[in-house]
Amino acid sequence: MDLNNLKPAPGSVKKQGKRFGRGQGSGKGGTSTKGHKGQKAISGYSKKVGFEGGQMPLQRRVPKFGFKNQFRKEYKAVNLDTLEAFAEKTGIVVINVETLVNAGLAPKNSLVKVLGNGTLTKKLEVTAHAFSKPAKTAIEALEGTASVIQ
Repeated sequence: MDLNNLKPAPGSVKKQGKRFGRGQGSGKGGTSTKGHKGQKAISGYSKKVGFEGGQMPLQRRVPKFGFKNQFRKEYKAVNLDTLEAFAEKTGIVVINVETLVNAGLAPKNSLVKVLGNGTLTKKLEVTAHAFSKPAKTAIEALEGTASVIQ
């Protein structure tokens, strides 16, 4: 190993970038590549989000409309025919939200509402966050129970 063989490890030395605004002698002084005067030449300039060069921006041209209810409750719908098929397949008579989540019929941490689509032939004990009137009457017609989680 000689002194004339030494060189830095690959990737450790990066090419230095151009340093603007460091005097006329650097060749990049004076206006520092920003041209003469104008809005973008001034220090501290930053274009506002949605700025369109003075034209009325899109978010101000388009009218506001609609309403978003922040207290809305989103339910995952499960129909009676789905519960019937699930009870047939597994043999479970007591159905709650946890069993529906484990079976993949409802997402985790979601509110479940039982709807009355389809027919029911088995007596079931169903526990959910909400029931439609037809679903509740169909479950109770077969002497099952439809209890609501608060």
